[in-house]
Amino acid sequence: MEKNTKQITEKLNGAEETKRQFLFMEKAKEYVALLEQELGRKPTCCVTTFGCQMNARDSEKLAGILELTGYVLVDDEDADFVIYNTCTVRDNANQRVYGRLGHLNSLKKKNPHKKIALCGCMMQEPSVIEKIKKSYRFVDLIFGTHNIYKFAELLVAMFENETMIIDIWDDTDQIVEDLPVERKYPFKSGINIMFGCNNFCSYCIVPYVRGRERSRNPKDIIHEIERLVADGVVEIMLLGQNVNSYGKNLKEPMSFAQLLKEIEKIEGLERIRFMTSHPKDLSDELIQVMKESKKICRHLHLPLQAGSTRILTAMNRRYTKEQYLALAEKIRKEIPDIALTTDIIVGFPGETLEDVEETIEVIKKVQYENAFTFIYSKRTGTPAAAMENQVPEEVVKEGFDKVLQTVQETARMRVALLQGQTLDALVEEVNEQDPTLVTGRLSNNTIVHFKGGKELIGQIVPVYLKECYGFYYLGEIMNK
Repeated sequence: MEKNTKQITEKLNGAEETKRQFLFMEKAKEYVALLEQELGRKPTCCVTTFGCQMNARDSEKLAGILELTGYVLVDDEDADFVIYNTCTVRDNANQRVYGRLGHLNSLKKKNPHKKIALCGCMMQEPSVIEKIKKSYRFVDLIFGTHNIYKFAELLVAMFENETMIIDIWDDTDQIVEDLPVERKYPFKSGINIMFGCNNFCSYCIVPYVRGRERSRNPKDIIHEIERLVADGVVEIMLLGQNVNSYGKNLKEPMSFAQLLKEIEKIEGLERIRFMTSHPKDLSDELIQVMKESKKICRHLHLPLQAGSTRILTAMNRRYTKEQYLALAEKIRKEIPDIALTTDIIVGFPGETLEDVEETIEVIKKVQYENAFTFIYSKRTGTPAAAMENQVPEEVVKEGFDKVLQTVQETARMRVALLQGQTLDALVEEVNEQDPTLVTGRLSNNTIVHFKGGKELIGQIVPVYLKECYGFYYLGEIMNK
């Protein structure tokens, strides 16, 4: 059963659509209650997330709706209902999903009540849908990125139909929030401030699967954060594909820096993080707001992607090597205690080892605290996929190894500069390897482990950074 209800729901505003979805949640409760009677126990569900923090936030919404309708959340894919929230930025993410679907099929054969759903960015690719329809007929529900707020409605459709439900939209201008959310951490949360992307980097599939930029109303963002703070949240992460372009499509335009100023006024909120920032439109206004802020964390993720202007032009990044270096220098000068992290792609079509050396030069000059380094992944439908001069695998590997080594060397030096200081850490969890330790995160995103109990979780405490171990510290909690 392939259906598209976009024309119906887009006539409703966000608040009306939210009410409509709560009605479907009530209907879904009835079906889940019947399933509980049949099973003789509470039905279980497992939400598995692939990809970025926006996907993780979407998964919290899916989990919230499932819990409200009567499912018990578990981490076991032997659950009665399994959802894969997929990513498609790199091909290996797609292959992981296909591989794990085979395992789910064997589990489903043992459990006649088992349901399987797929959603997220990978589902926005027509070739993926065709492959699933042909080779993975046991999947019960497929939906994409634009209609995730309709999950309760789709859940009801899944219970009422024996055949596969496919509901994929090409795009949307809808923003529907205020739905149930099951947060991973009670003391911190992600917040969507915008959706989609207008940048069209030549290697990137995101604008095609997430759609055009849509900014949320600032008042709605503020109200959501206020509710979270009242519920115990002390740190929020503002999420968008490019937060620097926030507000451009609002009826009353507001810059990202202005939004940050308003968020900082919220009483009880201790920390503000955000990602991701595109270098091409990171403003002086934003740098000043960060510099003067008492709440914005001293961490900025500033994707480089490549250090060669020639390759940056082919990538459609819209800045040069020199412009990026000047921006990084300005940020370091204005905010000396900032930690800069980045993304780097090695092996973009036409890239030579000389181009890779330029990337290494930028790494050495900027001195990142960390970098996420990737081998270029050809994504069908992007301009880069059709480019000539695809780089041979052995050349890519040589360049990748050099970049990775440089990143690790410079990051260790930067992180080690903190040794001997006492800095505030937000305690996130009991250490997995040693239960006598807790793990905290500094404002600049560095991890520190120190003696303490679970009662400290969610608290911001001063920690003496005693020993540096490459990318993390062992420390000691200090009395305030």
